[in-house]
Amino acid sequence: MTTNPKNLLDQFEIDPKKSLGQNFLHDPNALEKIVNSAELRPTETAVEIGPGTGTLTQVLAEQALRVFTIEIDERMRPILSRQLAGYPNVTLIYDDVLKVNIPEVIGYQPFVVVANVPYYITSAIIRQILEHKHRPRRAVLTVQQELAERMTAKTGDLSLLAVSVQFYGKPQIVMKLNPAVFWPRPEVESAVVRIDTYDTPPVDVPDDKTFFRVVRAGFSQKRKQLRNSIGSGLAIKAEIAGELLEQAGIDPRRRAETLSLEEWAALTRIYATSAT
Repeated sequence: MTTNPKNLLDQFEIDPKKSLGQNFLHDPNALEKIVNSAELRPTETAVEIGPGTGTLTQVLAEQALRVFTIEIDERMRPILSRQLAGYPNVTLIYDDVLKVNIPEVIGYQPFVVVANVPYYITSAIIRQILEHKHRPRRAVLTVQQELAERMTAKTGDLSLLAVSVQFYGKPQIVMKLNPAVFWPRPEVESAVVRIDTYDTPPVDVPDDKTFFRVVRAGFSQKRKQLRNSIGSGLAIKAEIAGELLEQAGIDPRRRAETLSLEEWAALTRIYATSAT
């Protein structure tokens, strides 16, 4: 049975869709390393987003108790049905992952996400899996290298994405991928990021919603000083925003990317108290 994505797609007269960001990972060594980095338990459920031609799915199915795949492209039905016919522990779901309540579909059991996600909606997918109360124990995602570096950035160079990911888990780049391991070859470099999620956030905040309201306000005009971006984002006067920042021990003239998670949390606590 062939695992070459080009041959498979040719057999079924299917052309990759750029609009879906379809670049199929086919290198056996890369697939094995990705699944190994997930450290799946034999009793665990894996969720794969965008199985494509099923090459990664097969490796997952050999290590996980159950595998749920979510594929938006209905054209992949005949390929996946044939390629995965010998894996009774695989459940195929054809839907838009951004519309799927993953915990509900898998029965609210512990799970790990392993996926080669479409680069154009990577951030949306990350939010989808991390912001849910029943989040995965771990997520191993193949993403654009630039995005991987943003997710794993250190304090002093944090983006909204980095703060969002690092609030919910510990991200690390486990490997970089040559474009040659994909077909068609993407025009950008890729990397595999592993995110080990926390049971509770690493910083003390009143609630997630208030925390991200403050953080999004700070990054809403990231080139401006925090007193201005926070003021505008929270619809309060810049002078009041400056006072809140000073109470949190933060220089109002700083910019959003320079703040640590703990500083964002401190500002959130001050803001929450002032708003009551």
